[in-house]
Amino acid sequence: LQKLINERIYAKGAPNPMYRNPIGHGMCGPTVMAWAAEDQKRRLLPPLASGEEIWCQLFSEPGSGSDLASLQTRAVRDGDQWVINGQKVWTSGAHIARYGILVARTNPELPKHQGLTYFVIDMDQPGIEVRPIREMTGRSIFNEVFLTDAVVPEENRLDEVGSGWGVALTTLANERTMLGAGSFGSSGGSMAITKPDLSGRVGDLMRESGSGDGVPSGGVGALLRGLVEQYERSDDPLIRQEYATIYSLLEIARFTDLRVKGAVERGGRPGPEVSVGKLAASHLLRTLRETMFRICGADATLWGDDAPLGGRMHDIGFSSYLISIGGGTDQIQRNIIGERVLGLPREPSIDKGVAFSELLVGTQRKTDG
Repeated sequence: LQKLINERIYAKGAPNPMYRNPIGHGMCGPTVMAWAAEDQKRRLLPPLASGEEIWCQLFSEPGSGSDLASLQTRAVRDGDQWVINGQKVWTSGAHIARYGILVARTNPELPKHQGLTYFVIDMDQPGIEVRPIREMTGRSIFNEVFLTDAVVPEENRLDEVGSGWGVALTTLANERTMLGAGSFGSSGGSMAITKPDLSGRVGDLMRESGSGDGVPSGGVGALLRGLVEQYERSDDPLIRQEYATIYSLLEIARFTDLRVKGAVERGGRPGPEVSVGKLAASHLLRTLRETMFRICGADATLWGDDAPLGGRMHDIGFSSYLISIGGGTDQIQRNIIGERVLGLPREPSIDKGVAFSELLVGTQRKTDG
């Protein structure tokens, strides 16, 4: 139902809370729905769903990216609250967020996956410092976040103490859905053709993708069609073939997204299939980038309002690597698919069963002398 609502809102050009708060709606909300107590849901979800409150994700650390379970941020209980100390990085939207989902270590004497606890933290407090990170796009969406005696009330802990890894896996699965098939699929980012029929001519397909009722002005189809018309490439057989390929990939992404959402609606949770969707989205975005650059030629290097797409080609080029890295790299997704889908042997783990305090990770690394 929410998918259909989002599609209709987006198609009519009305403000959509999903695009104001993608992390909150795509990752935080589903996690709260899956793991929070009923009173927590009643308190946290309404302002998140309405778009009133922005949420962010406090997971990655300078020494804990792909190996998230090696994070060092500590949470120490003090009466009916938890005191948090540590550092997070690559936190999108932290500079505007009201709340953040936080994974912190509550017991360093347990193996790294077992001593973690999951919290919802108020970002508007003296113990949190947010420093924007300047990106190669020129923007500052990512941030590093320093937590110094920050406080989380006990009522904002999700699930049991020490069970944070299981909760985090739900967040990560939803993140891969959001960054993967969901980023191009049923939420309005696809070609937005009202009649997905591949039996017609590609030239007709190109015209339809930017002219039907309810076609979003910012959709992939509208952007690509605008470039094709601007550079008069609609009769180029190579461009037409690439356009058809992109259309096919987008339709596959849309159906994959619907399949994942259908499983969730039936009471399940996103599984390893979201890794397949994320890998496919990485390939799709690279293909889209190369096609758009091929259409523009040298003009793709131009900046300013007079450049193609108002200078947005730079942003598209730089941002095309995002899905290949964020939410788990392509290599990690291949490992997940190999182990959980194909049943291949897991990679050897030398720290299995070892207390986190004994691991040489992050600032725990020891040097000779």
